[in-house]
Amino acid sequence: MYKKFSILFLFVGIALGAFADEVIFKAQAPKQVVVGKPFQFTLSVNQRSRDLRAPEFTDFDVLSGPYTSTSSSTSFVNGRRTSTFEQTYTYMLMAQRTGSFTIGPATVKVDGEQVQSNGVRIEVLPEDSQPSQQSGNQQSSGQSGSSGSSRSSGTASSENLFVRTIASKTRVHEQEALMISYKLYFANVDVTQLTNNTKLPEFTGFLKQDLEQGEIQTELEHYNGRNYQTAVLYRTILYPQHSGDIKIEPANFEAVLRVQTQQRARSIFDDFFGSYTNVTKMLTAPSVTIHVAALPGGKPAGFSGGVGKFTMTPSISQTELQANEAVTIKIDITGAGNMKLLKTPAIDWPEGFEPYDPKVTNNFRTTTAGVSGTKSIEYLAIPRSAGEYTIPAVRFSYFDIDEKAYKTLSTPEYTIHVKRGNGANGGNGENSEAQVISYTQKEDIKQLGTDIRYIDTKPLQIKNEKLIIINYDFLWLWYVVPLIIALILLVILRKQIKEAADITRVRYKRANKVAQKRLKAAAAALKANNKDAFYAAIEQAAWTYLSDRLSIPTADLNKENIATLLRQKGVSDTRISEVMNVLSTAEFARYAPSTDHAMDDLYTATTNLINNLENEKI
Repeated sequence: MYKKFSILFLFVGIALGAFADEVIFKAQAPKQVVVGKPFQFTLSVNQRSRDLRAPEFTDFDVLSGPYTSTSSSTSFVNGRRTSTFEQTYTYMLMAQRTGSFTIGPATVKVDGEQVQSNGVRIEVLPEDSQPSQQSGNQQSSGQSGSSGSSRSSGTASSENLFVRTIASKTRVHEQEALMISYKLYFANVDVTQLTNNTKLPEFTGFLKQDLEQGEIQTELEHYNGRNYQTAVLYRTILYPQHSGDIKIEPANFEAVLRVQTQQRARSIFDDFFGSYTNVTKMLTAPSVTIHVAALPGGKPAGFSGGVGKFTMTPSISQTELQANEAVTIKIDITGAGNMKLLKTPAIDWPEGFEPYDPKVTNNFRTTTAGVSGTKSIEYLAIPRSAGEYTIPAVRFSYFDIDEKAYKTLSTPEYTIHVKRGNGANGGNGENSEAQVISYTQKEDIKQLGTDIRYIDTKPLQIKNEKLIIINYDFLWLWYVVPLIIALILLVILRKQIKEAADITRVRYKRANKVAQKRLKAAAAALKANNKDAFYAAIEQAAWTYLSDRLSIPTADLNKENIATLLRQKGVSDTRISEVMNVLSTAEFARYAPSTDHAMDDLYTATTNLINNLENEKI
């Protein structure tokens, strides 16, 4: 036994050592470069290496390299020592022509073993068709204004800084997904951040599904003869709800620019380093019109509004069973399109079956191509008598985007043989009960062992001969008191039903409760330093609270409506300014660099705002 444990510990130690000393050899280069301009290509390995064999740079000129450098560091955290090492090989390359090219993997030897890196794909863009001197002249001419603001505005001309509204397609059918992107383009301009003063259109006529926006990253893009740094500011998936031309109004974004001032240098340091200032500039993304075609006529009987590309996979749990034993039919609808709007098909169960409500499980993901995934539907029913039954086919119809035609998917007809069971009621009641509980997750279903109780014919024996004397003078109370209690309960119940029917009042009363739940989730995300989850929870808390308190549907909620209603209800301008500040900060914090201190301030401001609005009579 001792030898076995020794061998086991030895293998575990070897495995952990191998994992800790895993060799990582990777190649890195920019995703986009400009033809004729040098760029760096690096190979890095986390252990000492030798015998580098570089890849063939067929489509690139090697200007210099490889330059070898090493770096190492050691840190102690909680008494634990951690060391890192990196050896880097750097090449200076230049593209020969435009196109998309791949640099193959390189190899090195580490401890006598040959290790291979990854390959890198690079897109080579053409040079600017407009000379840079022209841009410089435009900037110089724009800097002749009298103030710093005018000089900055001239520097950031519409050719050097703008936002495009990009629609993935402008001609679609009803319920066909399209993506709208707002993309920032800038060249020879230093954009430091985006402010909260941003206004997006209402997207009237569409159902909207926002895409998750991580940290904003810039890429190089050749557009209209020039190379720009670009960044996607906002993306959303839209589903048009009616036919015709639907116009998406312009969007406004405000950027903070770092520009060099033309004032006289006050010291030698100002002359050497230069003097800069931050200037804000409003950018307008143009409107775009989407041409929406109506769905063609001749819709199938089973069509319920599905648009996209789908497949259907049916299955049945069993075709031979006993009476009172559950049978389950499962249908998986997989594809891409307006998945969230798909209706659940119905099954026409034969007479003698006791069906339950279908159980629906959605596994969707939102990508730039739209919503895709699987809608799983489970139908459960219990046959109560023996016999042979046929379950008709379930049909699901949709409009195929690729083929521009209606398609109908169908399950096969299932023939089920139901046998008479051996239980007290002619079936396997216990098995049926277990399946129903597993399916519905409801309360336990219990059956009596017998349905008929025989009458006991034995004579009644009185064990205690003491009689209970009833005072008939107060016998009427036995009738009046229950009646009064029933009337009181009826009044209370009618009041609760009336209050529940008043949706506006229900939303008003639950506003603070829902907001506190959102704030609790935001506090958890703040503690975990999960910035995306924190800002999402804060934004939902603020918008949902205002929607409930002001009785405005979320789809119609915007800052202008909020400010107008609060002002009509007598809320002070100071409080309205607090509301606008919290909404703007929560909505656009993802576009600007943020700190933990800023997150704490936003959480405190949102909490105080909701508490203050609770005291307002709105």
